[in-house]
Amino acid sequence: MKVLFLTPPIAGWVTHGNHKAPNQFYAQLAAYIRSKKIAEPQVLDCKALDMNYDTMMEEVKKINPDVVVMGDMLHSTGGLAIIWHFNESARLIKQALPETKTVCGGLWYSAIYDKEMKKSPQIDFIMTGEGENTLEELLNNLKNKTKEFKDIAGLISRDDEGNIHAGPHRSLIPDLNVLPMPAYDLFPMDKYVGHTYWKPFCELMTSRGCPGGCIFCYEWSLYDPRFSKTDFVSWRGFSAQRICNELDLLEKTYGVKVVVIQDDAFNVSRETVKEFCEEKIKRGNQIKWICLGRADDWANQLDLVPLMAKAGFFMGLVGIEVSSDEELKKLGKGVTIDQIQKTVSTFRENNVATVGTVLIGLEDDDEAAIKKRMEVAERIDPDILALDYVIPVPGSQPWDKAIANGWIDPDNINLRDWDFHQPIVPTKHLTTEDVGRLGGWCMREFYSKPERIHRIMESDYDDLAKLCVKDFMSNIAKFEAASKGETVHG
Repeated sequence: MKVLFLTPPIAGWVTHGNHKAPNQFYAQLAAYIRSKKIAEPQVLDCKALDMNYDTMMEEVKKINPDVVVMGDMLHSTGGLAIIWHFNESARLIKQALPETKTVCGGLWYSAIYDKEMKKSPQIDFIMTGEGENTLEELLNNLKNKTKEFKDIAGLISRDDEGNIHAGPHRSLIPDLNVLPMPAYDLFPMDKYVGHTYWKPFCELMTSRGCPGGCIFCYEWSLYDPRFSKTDFVSWRGFSAQRICNELDLLEKTYGVKVVVIQDDAFNVSRETVKEFCEEKIKRGNQIKWICLGRADDWANQLDLVPLMAKAGFFMGLVGIEVSSDEELKKLGKGVTIDQIQKTVSTFRENNVATVGTVLIGLEDDDEAAIKKRMEVAERIDPDILALDYVIPVPGSQPWDKAIANGWIDPDNINLRDWDFHQPIVPTKHLTTEDVGRLGGWCMREFYSKPERIHRIMESDYDDLAKLCVKDFMSNIAKFEAASKGETVHG
């Protein structure tokens, strides 16, 4: 059986410049089914290979797969606009190869499987939540048909009459260390680049879930909505040894020099962070790395920052989000402005650059609230501002409120616009256009401070951090255009 993991010809976020990385959802699933000797996996990354849809379909027809798998775990690949591309690819594949089975999973699909199956007849199956065990059962059943598809846990299927069936809930994998190393050998590893200047480059995932459960998080859409409140917060991580093994593979086999650890909460386990850094130093692994972390976890690990920097940590992402402890509590963040400030200051003292995320477009936002938010961000003073529009995703509180307020119709959404680089919904006090205008103003204001740019460029930060700042600054005009809806993802 031939299984193709397909990335369509999608574009990247404008603030990220030229940014391409292996799809970790595919890398892990392909490795898993290969380890089980279920199928012969292949990867076609049209984004990395600069293919258009015509060229993509020529390649797909040459491969003539039995099954095509599509999906993603990360919103930063292109928000929900990638779902439009997956659906369009499934349509083209079914048109050309009607016997090929199409399987989708991950972001969006898991949380809204019923509506997506109804409006997308070109999709044969949807996997909810984690896909490894579900894909294993599905492929075995396609070969042997030992049970009804509707009885496979974690699988959404159709019967012969077209009725949609949701299989039972599939429990999460309790120990991720049982999973094989991602199948990087299937990807064009020489084609990947981060923020225009970082190469050879890779993104990786070292954990799943997040204990925070912030109300606005995109990860709500990664889980079966029937069980998301337990599955989402069930954080599980790889061991320090396993993470170092992956970095050794990337460095020694593919020459990777820079990685972004894309977990939403890399540093939940203090012991793992410490052991990972010590082991990486011991092995002599030279890969430089970035990670995302929650400020409350950082607050309990600031004494580890010198060790992390010694182990190649050169930039960290910290969520500022809003302007007060009260607002942070309302969002479910469980952190304080003081913790965020101390984290940024400690990073800087150790020559580690910071990315600070700020949210705009919350339900009660008005212009004064957004400008107050920027005042606080200016005071905290991260080196890079990553502005995030509040985009409602299925399973999240903003999604439910946007529907209740009549701001979105879940049955009539043009996902190609949902690239997370333009606002999609208004607030109680601002139009969608107002939110976009203010977003452009925020970014222009932040990056127009010569004293900040001078400080960064004259600092002892790694040159990789300075190049990332340069990349963000060079794309401000593009961000403003995207915020106004003048450009569309892909």
